[in-house]
Amino acid sequence: MDLTFACISEISDAVKSREVSAEEVAVHFQNRISSLDSKLNAFTTLNDSAIKEAAAVDARIAQGEDVGLLAGVPFGIKEMLCTKNIKTTAGSKILSNFVPPYDATVVARLKNSGVTIMGKLNQDEFAMGSSNETSCFGPVKNPWDVSRVPGGSSGGSAAAQAARLVAGTIGTDTGGSIRQPASFCGIVGVKPTYGRVSRYGIIAFASSLDQAGPMVSSVKDAALTMEVISGHDPMDSTSSQKSVPAWSKNLSADMKGLKVGVIKEYMKGGVDADTEKTFNAALEALKKMGAEVVEVSVSMSEFAVPIYYLIATSEASSNLARYDGIRYGYRADFPSLSGVELEDFYGKTRGEGFGSEVKRRIMLGTYCLSSGYYDAYYNKAGQVRRMLTEQYLAAFKNCDVILSPVTTSPAFKIGELISDPLTMYLNDIFTTSTNLAGLPGMSVPFGSSASGLPIGIQVTSNHFDEQRMLNVGFALESVAPVKGSKPHVI
Repeated sequence: MDLTFACISEISDAVKSREVSAEEVAVHFQNRISSLDSKLNAFTTLNDSAIKEAAAVDARIAQGEDVGLLAGVPFGIKEMLCTKNIKTTAGSKILSNFVPPYDATVVARLKNSGVTIMGKLNQDEFAMGSSNETSCFGPVKNPWDVSRVPGGSSGGSAAAQAARLVAGTIGTDTGGSIRQPASFCGIVGVKPTYGRVSRYGIIAFASSLDQAGPMVSSVKDAALTMEVISGHDPMDSTSSQKSVPAWSKNLSADMKGLKVGVIKEYMKGGVDADTEKTFNAALEALKKMGAEVVEVSVSMSEFAVPIYYLIATSEASSNLARYDGIRYGYRADFPSLSGVELEDFYGKTRGEGFGSEVKRRIMLGTYCLSSGYYDAYYNKAGQVRRMLTEQYLAAFKNCDVILSPVTTSPAFKIGELISDPLTMYLNDIFTTSTNLAGLPGMSVPFGSSASGLPIGIQVTSNHFDEQRMLNVGFALESVAPVKGSKPHVI
């Protein structure tokens, strides 16, 4: 078995049957990280105990214990999720010395399933960005072309997975931060229905939008990982009590009779020629498999980006108020605290600790929540958000899934858009609606640009209908022209 390209279930089965040890698997991927990550900057912190933890899995197997669904599978975890005794910074200087005393629920469930945590993965600071250029650790590079971004904010997860530095990764998605980098790096990325996966232990950006999900190499791997991390958590009052299906066992590429919706407002232009060509090819592929394509309308989708940035920045302003340099995290250096005004202390600490993009969003959010503007901005955005959600629910009465591009173009050059935040924000035009409506969405690699860069297709389904979404992704994956393609850094 080629460990580098083996799928999650193959690795787990081989470890359980003792064909290969979890320790050998961990050493193999640790060596890949050592030899390749210098080209990508995907990892921020390595887990010094990874080999020891893998050996413990082997010991349990030797004793005949049930070690879990993902026994011995090496995973990388986005910096946004707390990991016990492993530094967790959210890509920000203000948390540069924070070592959590507990695991996020997602991490705890992965460990309980036998996963080996290899380390933490780079991201845009506090998940604010679409290019992974705002991290205090520096930019991550796309393994298909190191002069280009991997997408964001989960760029480290996407790059590490595409280059197979690990067998699986976890990202978070607030407005497209799993799906957009998955598309840019040619991997599968899934954002579950809001509430399907616990947010406990995930550093908050925008609480009503954030969701964690898998960023892996195949739809089956995504389904397996989802089965492990999903389910109700008493530590998160927004987590759903719905049962977790066996998605991986029910995957089907049978598309006969399936109605695929295309949002007419999305198809008014604005995407580059390669992306449009890939999207049309995906539609034709589903038609050939027996699906019916229908046009649906979600007119409020044209307001999705402004709604998203009003809500997300407002919630970020509130959530990031806790970083004050007093209880934990970075504290600005003062010769003496005697006579220092509290406002000056906060200002210097937060001014030095936060990057420019985070400061921009905090200021926008604070303005939106300020007296006299709350009703005009945040409250109004919430009302329009509800209208958007209702339009999606109406659309799903006429179709089973909605197909769209993930982004307007393939990966752009590092430095190309970082000084133009409004253009960068518009890169999220196809992804933000899914978060605002709480719907599940995924990116599946399907095509490539003329220069060989990956292009993904977005599949969106109704609330808690992940099985149908995964099935469509599974079908697209089976006929994708790019199936088996590998990046340059591999």
